[in-house]
Amino acid sequence: MIHIFVSVFHLSSAAVTSSCNPQGDFNLPVFMTSGDFTIGGIFPLHYRVELPPTDYIKRPLAAQCRGFDPRAFRWALTMTLAVEEINNRKDLLPNHNLAYSIFDSCATPVTAQKAVLAVLNGQDVVQSFICSGISYFSTCSCLSDRKQFPTFFRVVPSDDYQVKAIAQLLKRFGWTWIGVVTEDHDYGRFALQGLKREIENTNICLAYHEMIPKDYTQEQVMRILKVMKESTAKVVVVFSGEGEFYPFLREFVTQNITGIQWIASEAWVTASILAETYPFLDGTIGFAIRQGHIPGFQDYLKTVTPDRYPSNPQVQELWEALYGCSPSTSSLNSHLPSCTGKELLRKEHSAYMNTSSPRVAYHVYKVVYAFAHSLHNLIHCKPGNGPFENVSCANLNNVFPWQVKVPNDSIDCLSCPEDYWSNVNGTICVPKAVEFLSHDAMGITLTVIAVVGAFLTVTVLVIFLYNRGTPIVRVNNSELSFFILLSLTLCFLCALVFIGEPTSWSCMLRHTAFSITFSLCISCILGKTLVVLAAFTATRPGSNIMKWLGPTQQRIIIFCCTLVQVVICTAWLTISPPFPYRNTKYQQSKIILDCSVGSDLAFWCVLGYIGLLACVCFFLAFLARKLPGNFNEAKYITFSMLIFCAVWLAFVPAYVSSPGKFTTAVEIFAILASSFGLLFCLFTPKCYIILLKPEKNTKQHLMGKVTK
Repeated sequence: MIHIFVSVFHLSSAAVTSSCNPQGDFNLPVFMTSGDFTIGGIFPLHYRVELPPTDYIKRPLAAQCRGFDPRAFRWALTMTLAVEEINNRKDLLPNHNLAYSIFDSCATPVTAQKAVLAVLNGQDVVQSFICSGISYFSTCSCLSDRKQFPTFFRVVPSDDYQVKAIAQLLKRFGWTWIGVVTEDHDYGRFALQGLKREIENTNICLAYHEMIPKDYTQEQVMRILKVMKESTAKVVVVFSGEGEFYPFLREFVTQNITGIQWIASEAWVTASILAETYPFLDGTIGFAIRQGHIPGFQDYLKTVTPDRYPSNPQVQELWEALYGCSPSTSSLNSHLPSCTGKELLRKEHSAYMNTSSPRVAYHVYKVVYAFAHSLHNLIHCKPGNGPFENVSCANLNNVFPWQVKVPNDSIDCLSCPEDYWSNVNGTICVPKAVEFLSHDAMGITLTVIAVVGAFLTVTVLVIFLYNRGTPIVRVNNSELSFFILLSLTLCFLCALVFIGEPTSWSCMLRHTAFSITFSLCISCILGKTLVVLAAFTATRPGSNIMKWLGPTQQRIIIFCCTLVQVVICTAWLTISPPFPYRNTKYQQSKIILDCSVGSDLAFWCVLGYIGLLACVCFFLAFLARKLPGNFNEAKYITFSMLIFCAVWLAFVPAYVSSPGKFTTAVEIFAILASSFGLLFCLFTPKCYIILLKPEKNTKQHLMGKVTK
């Protein structure tokens, strides 16, 4: 099926070589105007062609188009509306007028080709048939061949995309046994090939494939319906235009075939006349082309009446289709009652008047404007900046149709290498932008926060070393406090390894350094929590638990807990270490540099082990939170572990869903936030007493034995 515009331009007298006289019967245009530049439009205003009988003795009569289609007529009027709009604009093609010449293809390729020749031969000159064409509804994947169709363009996607979507739809609903019905044209054949290709390696099977014949006969259609009725396949995919499908459905109704789930192609899924005529199509699923908005469209349709166009046979047919009456005595349907031609169009004429969400009409509208903008650019081309040879512009006295096309004259479309992307004009490949967490505004901000955190931790460590003999520092083993502060310093500093272009060493170092330093830190906090519990348990009569939790035993606990993480990281680095990764799939125009974790299992084991230590520490500290004493570290440890766990629980969904360099930024944020949480919760109360309340830095006060 052909749905296309062809461009035919005014040529100067210098280009005239001879006159052209059409031989045979060429149909007159449905609508035609004159102007500086003419756009030819071809629309399937009728469903089918009736071929006259012939005896091969005398010349056969002309073929007759039958089955008027108000929907396609509305598409044709969209073209006339767009041209009139453009001619009334001052900013688009000023001092030039567009004209149109609209023909009926009768939904038949032969008639459509005849219409194309009628458009071209409408000029008084002989010219090369190198014309540009833009289709508003031709989706056949066969037309994507740039070598065979170098000047063909379209504003609708190829069927390659539609068959992929239909295959995914079938998989989604588990429809594995299907039938396919297509029209007997390239549109149906190539769509079937594409669908077979998409379902080839799936569990979807084809029960049958039938083709609606070009030369419609009831016998052939009944044979197809017999196959459908006897088949156990209840899902039927139909690739057909509404013109071919409409008479097929007329026979389908008579066969009492039920339980069919129809999957519609874009050619008929939004055809109102089918839905209104055949209610059993309710529930049909399909993919429609994109809709848009055409300002003033409905009001314009109301102006097209037999009263305004008394000699236009298509307008007469429109009235016959909408009202079932004939506004002209010369109508072929003389058996219809007569009417005035001034009747008001009503909302129930939805196939014609439905302009709420135009789809095909919207693409017709876009095509006309595409031609207009191309012509505008051609006319206002500046010498030395043109799209033709030696960056020249077209000769405005001799503009040819082939000159209105994209500036790139290549008929080959080549894929760019993986690290390259096409420029705006699609003429050359340019390197893709490379993205990683560099020392930009975000990177510098995170660096400053990490350095400040490390500086604060070192400051607290100096304060503790200077006051290491005081009770507040010595309580619950000062050695553990020093270990915690050293490991926290390393935690802050390891965040710096995540910033900058990933390398093999930085990728391996960033995850292992972060996991081991955090394991050391949480192990020390776990040791301190055990000491708090043991210290208060030891006050009970007969308890000797402290001899099992002395300094040596505490070091062994910390060493063993950290060693487990070291073993996990060693296995990770040995079997499947992290490595730099160039992600070219997430964004086609960018290369995202990041560190792949190598082994997802190892990565989540590392995080899981840190989480396990934190949960154990939280549980033990929670048990000891109400033990006596003015300074019970257990409640501060409980709060610090609560913050730590909350940060890392929030990290998981944020890490998985963050794009590009933000994945790394999220991980750094989690490291810094949890480190600050541990530093402030564990050491702010002690620093407060050391620096601001030294009178409370006594053993009696800490034990809660101060007398008032």
